[in-house]
Amino acid sequence: MNASDSETEQRILDAAHAVFLRRGSSGARMQEIADEAGVNKALLHYYFRSKEGLSVAVFHRAAASLFPRIVGILGSELDVEDKVRELVQGYTEFLAGHPYLPGFVISELHYHPERIRQVLAPMGGAPLSQLGAQLETLARAGKLRPIRPEEFMVNLVSLILFPFAARPMIEAVLGLEGERFDAFLEERRRTVADFFLNALRP
Repeated sequence: MNASDSETEQRILDAAHAVFLRRGSSGARMQEIADEAGVNKALLHYYFRSKEGLSVAVFHRAAASLFPRIVGILGSELDVEDKVRELVQGYTEFLAGHPYLPGFVISELHYHPERIRQVLAPMGGAPLSQLGAQLETLARAGKLRPIRPEEFMVNLVSLILFPFAARPMIEAVLGLEGERFDAFLEERRRTVADFFLNALRP
């Protein structure tokens, strides 16, 4: 593939990423993606063959911006408190700039659960053994309540991702729109780590 082909393919993928995140794979239309990329539909089919091919490529791109970083932080040598604070700070800031990402990834996984295994396989899956050992050591020392690493990971990631995945519902139910929602996220960025850690302390 020459430089021009690579540039065109990237432009199509960027456009598809924007459209799929706005509308989901079921609502996205190839013509809208072609219009967004500034190409004709024939080129979409030339590079990605089908809407399904584009959907897979966009999902892998979106999931690769979410899950490997979570896995990397949880499996690192950081202590548990630093892991929590880094995940909350880093992901709240990142997702504020990519608000539709969690909803898209979660929606796609309902229909294609096998895709996440393809994303995580090169990393060996979730780093539960390292995290579990840390949690067990802290529990034995009386510093944290006993908690399984699976529950720890799901609880923490849920607290971070849910406001973004459920943003339309939160805006409608709580009346938090525009700048008010941004202020709500900023408050969570400051408070969620302490909330989570305090719930684990004896």
